[in-house]
Amino acid sequence: MDRFGVLTTTLLSVDPVACIPQAREGIHSHPRMAVMSPRPTKKAAHSYADNTRGPRLQKVLAEAGVASRRACEELIEDGHVAVNGELVSALPAWVDPEQDRITVGDRVIGRSRRNIYVMLFKPRGTVSTNRDPEGRRRAIDLVNHPDKPRLFPVGRLDAESSGLLLLTNDGELSNRLTHPRYGVHKGYEVSVGGRLEQEDIARLEQGIFLTGRNRTGGKRTSQSKLSIIKRDRDRTLLFMELREGRNRQIRRMLANLGYPVKKLRRVRMGPLALKGLSPGEWRELSRGELTALRRAAYRVRDRVSRDKSGSRGSQGGSD
Repeated sequence: MDRFGVLTTTLLSVDPVACIPQAREGIHSHPRMAVMSPRPTKKAAHSYADNTRGPRLQKVLAEAGVASRRACEELIEDGHVAVNGELVSALPAWVDPEQDRITVGDRVIGRSRRNIYVMLFKPRGTVSTNRDPEGRRRAIDLVNHPDKPRLFPVGRLDAESSGLLLLTNDGELSNRLTHPRYGVHKGYEVSVGGRLEQEDIARLEQGIFLTGRNRTGGKRTSQSKLSIIKRDRDRTLLFMELREGRNRQIRRMLANLGYPVKKLRRVRMGPLALKGLSPGEWRELSRGELTALRRAAYRVRDRVSRDKSGSRGSQGGSD
């Protein structure tokens, strides 16, 4: 008998009456359809049942390369996953990968991918470089972050200066905040010896010619903004805003006019203000601060891009 005959015989041998009770009971009672039934889910007994927090937990794990999404679901339901120290063994669960600390067993997930933004009140006597041959105290030594990220200072403050120092592992944003062509301003409170006169303020605002390294070459500083906070015969306290950051620029500009800097503190970087910290203390930026900082950097970048498209010969900078 050929294969068609076998097939016909097989089909005809099925008892149609035997199928009737299954049809009456419904399709989900069929033994071959039972595997298609949805997997029962446990009622969420954790703190991450709010779907406005962010993506699903298994999606975050899968994108971090832990396993397939289905295998990640099994890891969760088998009790291997914790969020911020809390065991999450039931689905659904939603997390914020930027804020939540997610672990699978002893492994921390996604920490290398998370960008961290730290505001440090750098005290005097601390260097902002990550490598110091002299072995002096570094700014990063003051930041004991639980994730142990590799942070870099955004710009620099010399050892004698204090104030706001941003540290991050976000290289792209760091470049936008420090490169002169993007023009993100930094604000400083400066105390100088002597009474700073109005004509000197005008000269500082218009720019001062500073020599380059080894006293060769050089160029004029970009325009800046100054305002007097307090002034008497022997001392002047002023607020100075720059859109570039040359080596010891403020000290050199004021020394050029005969005003020695007694105290220098950075108090602003774009929309960020130094607040809520004492010297040597640090904190992560709030969501609002980070959003404002990103908007400032992107807004300036977009303006530069438009300037470049309008004039190919322009460098887009303020020098």
